[in-house]
Amino acid sequence: MSKINFMEKLLDGVEMEWKTVDDIFHVKNGYTPSKKNNEFWTNGTVPWFRMEDIRTNGRILSDSIQHVSESAVKGGKYSPANSIIIATSATIGEHALITVPYLSNQRFTNLSLKKEYEEVLMPKFLYYYCFILDEWCKNNMTVGSFAGVDMNGFKKFQIPIPCPENPEKSLKIQAEIVRILDAFTSLTAELTAELSMRRKQYNYYRDQLLTFDEDEVEWKTLGEVGEVVRGNGLQKKDFKESGFPAIHYGQIYTRYGLEANGTFTFVSNELADKLKIADKNDLLIATTSENDEDVLKPVAWLGGEIAISGDMMMFKHKQNVKYLAYYFLTNAFQKAKIPFITGAKVRRISKDNLGKFPIPIPCPENPEKSLEIQAEIVSILDKFDTLTSSITEGLPREIELRQKQYEYYRDLLLTFPKEVEA
Repeated sequence: MSKINFMEKLLDGVEMEWKTVDDIFHVKNGYTPSKKNNEFWTNGTVPWFRMEDIRTNGRILSDSIQHVSESAVKGGKYSPANSIIIATSATIGEHALITVPYLSNQRFTNLSLKKEYEEVLMPKFLYYYCFILDEWCKNNMTVGSFAGVDMNGFKKFQIPIPCPENPEKSLKIQAEIVRILDAFTSLTAELTAELSMRRKQYNYYRDQLLTFDEDEVEWKTLGEVGEVVRGNGLQKKDFKESGFPAIHYGQIYTRYGLEANGTFTFVSNELADKLKIADKNDLLIATTSENDEDVLKPVAWLGGEIAISGDMMMFKHKQNVKYLAYYFLTNAFQKAKIPFITGAKVRRISKDNLGKFPIPIPCPENPEKSLEIQAEIVSILDKFDTLTSSITEGLPREIELRQKQYEYYRDLLLTFPKEVEA
């Protein structure tokens, strides 16, 4: 069935009404209760959602990984159940439907239906329509040192209400759209669960490969093994279409995986002369984030010279850079970094503290042998990673194809006619 015929049949000639986000939602920022007040973080019962919850447990959430106490709730006011959280800073354009009363951190803007729309719009319909809002957010970011969404435009973003003069029929139309999209979603759920188990298995073997007996390695600090260099000065407004390759720390979260050999952005040669320059085999590290999970996210740099921004550092060394990057991802390293993280709204680790982090160096008395061992570990982990993450074969490829099919029909079902302005 063609897109036009399908939508005509579904809507059956009904009128559409468009309301702004500000019209239908209470719009409220999330926040992080003070880390200095232990009472807020002891024996917590209130769900407090972060980006990690979406990454770990999906987009429809009934509980959070981390909780805060009742005393941490400002004015005793929760965001109500069936609200939507949408990331409007840092990692832009991710959202989730929360089915319980909750709090969220400051990365999220919270959208709670106004009372007059509770019987007009289905939360699950709005959840699906927020995928379109996600894309709007990604395309309407403000310029600055920290990524954010144009909130004035955000509040003016329009939401469709089919058949507004007949709420019962409107809800039936919304329910049919939700039913179809739920069916497509369920098609990938089993495959995604299997892939998640595969990734857990990979993480387990990665940690096992990077866990050593005392006589197998010598523990040295990063400061002993190499040099930590802080980036400087680069902002997103400095990006050019061409010129000297450059990387902004925010891109480490959104555009880079474990390794890279080319940049997505450039700066003028004149500016590059003033910036810190990373070389092949340097480890690039994001040292600032709004959440603890992303602090010290690594990228093994395998390309030529690039300029780096502030709020990130590079580690210059003579080890295998991917070996170091893999170690940064281990559970042991992630736990070890927590005591060194400082700050409230913005979480960071200083250059001096980064230099104190211990890393395992196999066979340190024989550098050539040490690099051979590191390369062997990297080779094994690369193979696991390929099996887990490749989009060109096996299970991940099948999930990718189904996801594209789902996104096609989602866009089809959520494209509604607008009156042409005279």
